[in-house]
Amino acid sequence: MNRNIIFFDVDGTLVDVRPAREYIPESTIQAVHAAREKGNLCFLCTGRSKAEIYSHILDVGFDGIIGAGGGFVEIGNEMLYHKKISQDAINHVVDFFDKHHFDYYIESNGGLYASPHLVKRLEWITYGDLENDPQARQKKEETPSHFIPSLKEGYDLHRDDVNKVCFLEKDGFPFEKIKEEFENEFNVIHCTVPSFGDDSGELSVPGVNKASAIEALITHLGIPKENTYAFGDGLNDTDMLEYCQYGIAVGNAKEQLKEIADEVTDDIANDGIYHSMKKHHLI
Repeated sequence: MNRNIIFFDVDGTLVDVRPAREYIPESTIQAVHAAREKGNLCFLCTGRSKAEIYSHILDVGFDGIIGAGGGFVEIGNEMLYHKKISQDAINHVVDFFDKHHFDYYIESNGGLYASPHLVKRLEWITYGDLENDPQARQKKEETPSHFIPSLKEGYDLHRDDVNKVCFLEKDGFPFEKIKEEFENEFNVIHCTVPSFGDDSGELSVPGVNKASAIEALITHLGIPKENTYAFGDGLNDTDMLEYCQYGIAVGNAKEQLKEIADEVTDDIANDGIYHSMKKHHLI
């Protein structure tokens, strides 16, 4: 019998990011373990680079990673491919964002590199006024973010190892204006983190997406497309859900994704992934 392969988006799908401190529902962990014990393959398929795939995610146990929105594919410890942004394109985006005082960060597999004022802004968004509000300081102490401490500050961002760039919204710069500036050098999509703002976004390697990465992976592994399953929640999961044989939107997904999904399961906090995997006899 052919193996099935299951792809999990991370933010909002595998990981619940609605609390300040992200977590994976226990039922989802159980489902991944049970699926692999049954001989199925489980892969992360995320916009995150390796530096943002924390130990509490990797420790669940996966057969590999599609990261940076399809920019790299890793099977166990083997890198099938890794596509990076050109130096000219990075120089353009860093110079433009610095000139216009954007808050942004550079993603590489070796680290997440922050623009000068990003961390302070993210702390305000996540906790509140740390200088003047005791409740904000208590929130930071009791439920610290995984993401903010992982950001590296004070580095030159004109790097040569970049997978992706993420930017927060800025007044006077609608998303379409940013897309027009960079669409000849980058794949430009909306960001899926609500707190970053409606006009926030991601800049990645042109021609790279989750669907193309999945196709390359299953071809390499010899797994038929008919045996592919994908779980997602955001619009950047559209191509993945459309490509896989069974494209499943979790209950907390964007309404536009639910409209194109083959089915919609329960909210991830209500064991949606577990119930769907059980329904499809993956566990």
